[in-house]
Amino acid sequence: MKTRSLIAAKLAVLGMMVLGSQAQAATLDEVLDAGELECGVSDDRPGFSQKDRNGRWAGLNVDTCRAFAAALFGDADAVNFTPLTEAEAFTALQTGEIDVLTGSSAWTATRDSALELNFTGINFHDGQGFMVKAALGAERAERADQLDNTAICMQSGSMAELNIADYFRENDMRYEAVMTDSFEASAEGFQRDQCDVLSADISKLAALRPQLDNPDDTEILPDRISKKPLGPVVRQGDDEWFNIIKWVLYGQINAEEHGIDSENIEAMRDSSNPAIQGLIGRDARTGEILGLEDNFMVDVISQVGHYGEMFDRNVGPDTPLGLERGINALWTEGGILYAPPFR
Repeated sequence: MKTRSLIAAKLAVLGMMVLGSQAQAATLDEVLDAGELECGVSDDRPGFSQKDRNGRWAGLNVDTCRAFAAALFGDADAVNFTPLTEAEAFTALQTGEIDVLTGSSAWTATRDSALELNFTGINFHDGQGFMVKAALGAERAERADQLDNTAICMQSGSMAELNIADYFRENDMRYEAVMTDSFEASAEGFQRDQCDVLSADISKLAALRPQLDNPDDTEILPDRISKKPLGPVVRQGDDEWFNIIKWVLYGQINAEEHGIDSENIEAMRDSSNPAIQGLIGRDARTGEILGLEDNFMVDVISQVGHYGEMFDRNVGPDTPLGLERGINALWTEGGILYAPPFR
């Protein structure tokens, strides 16, 4: 009897898991019924998700959401943006307030498992770096391992503080820690010459630099001393939705690799390259398998562009952030950006 009770209990739990999975597996249908995608973005993050002067959301993560909308509806504007703090973001996704979350927090084992979330890929490789000020003698520092005996402004109790301690210890260097209670206070200390160096995520330093009184007197070093992979996140338990979000992102990376952009997408319809034919839906059933139109990537590329177009438009060298591609370049161009093939 005891064994039968145990078996019955296990079956009951299994049944609940199946029902839960079925309940979560309707994201695509719910989004299509709603007529627009609910996308969570970071609140006021220059270059990634910020309202422009006309009140329109813009940025790399915003464009990533627009790409999903183009794939789903053939309309990149069929998306509603919900600005979220880092503390709010995962809860909003878990409770179904949003359908997908973009670029809020780094992909880690804990977040990918304990929070029952799936990170679908990486649309920006961030990481902690250093901004130096030439006026204080830091012109000698062209790399992070040349920052010996400098004063560094940093936030007390932050991961940045721990990363700096680890990096300097491993490289047998010394530094003076100028502690503050926030990144804003650290930035102010750097501005007032209380330290030679400011350390934070590269994207955060790049967003701050144009706001400084003398940005041309500063330089962001190319080194990263930590890994912070950022990308779209969905709830676990819905493989169909997970695959859609994943392959739209991969499609944009593949499009750049094959030279397909928003300007030449129509001409590419006549290409004899099987990889290109598969990407634009002429010679594959990827769209049908995903529950989308076969030419869904044509809508994505024509309306939003490939990955490189999004990068250059929002955070690239000709934007206020002025970021070089660096490790976010394609794997064929010296970076680590890589996507499985569509074919």
